[in-house]
Amino acid sequence: MDRFASLTAFVGVVDTGGFSAAARRLNMSTTMVSNHVQALEDRLGVRLLNRTTRKVSLTEIGKAYYERSAQILAELEQADDIAGALQATPRGTLRVHSATHMVPFIAPVVTRLLSAHPDLKVELMMGETSVDLIDEGFDVALRMTTPSDSSLIVRNLATWRHVLCCSPGYADSYGRVQELAELSDRNCVRHVNYPFGDEWRFVHRDGHKASVRIAGNLVSNSGEALRRAALDGVGIVLAAGFLVSDDLEAGRLVRLLPHYRPVELSMIAVYPHRHHVSAKVRVFIDMLVQHSAEQQKLIDPYA
Repeated sequence: MDRFASLTAFVGVVDTGGFSAAARRLNMSTTMVSNHVQALEDRLGVRLLNRTTRKVSLTEIGKAYYERSAQILAELEQADDIAGALQATPRGTLRVHSATHMVPFIAPVVTRLLSAHPDLKVELMMGETSVDLIDEGFDVALRMTTPSDSSLIVRNLATWRHVLCCSPGYADSYGRVQELAELSDRNCVRHVNYPFGDEWRFVHRDGHKASVRIAGNLVSNSGEALRRAALDGVGIVLAAGFLVSDDLEAGRLVRLLPHYRPVELSMIAVYPHRHHVSAKVRVFIDMLVQHSAEQQKLIDPYA
């Protein structure tokens, strides 16, 4: 029989003073309570209870076993209470891995989370390579593209688009691009994680899809490095809108081919378990969804 159930039945008999009272407390039959205690005694090879028609009393071994068993059950109940509290209220440590150039976008969410939940700590790590959430102990990963691992749970935070742009100096030196096909002859700096490789994809304002094969002298896993290269006039870049919005507004970068919109992508949160998501993960993701909605124009300049 189930050892935990047998232990619970035994402690229940001692606490209530009899099998019938224990059965009522545990919502099981008196026979089942008796069977559990008997199974426990058989497993241990000792008698725990002295039974008479009038009362039940502990043996010497039973007394020692009861004291330890009651302590174990109390500690298990306390552990359940702690787990329930952690599930209901964000606390403990939230470990987040983020794509590097997403950090400026999610940093306000992290600070808002910490302000709202003082019992919570956040460890925010960044990088462009994929991480194993379970092996490396991360609660959630934030990415700009969907992972290939289908066992992970993916929560869409927002849709977003790149912005095709370059510095005014680059446009003055090489001429502003007028047609999509001209990108094939320009130096285009590219992010290594762009989902379509060296084929940049767009949607024309009339709805038709278009693409162009590009080449360039810089491929990087850093959005910030590509932004810097564009600012310095190295070449043309497809950059996340929130990464270059200030540069576009200040005129440090200029948008190219405004009648072509880069294809829509998804900003996502990835976590390993669908069921019993902890409060800290759930609240963090909900805040990210809200922040993404508030900043939609920044994420997708074409929205």
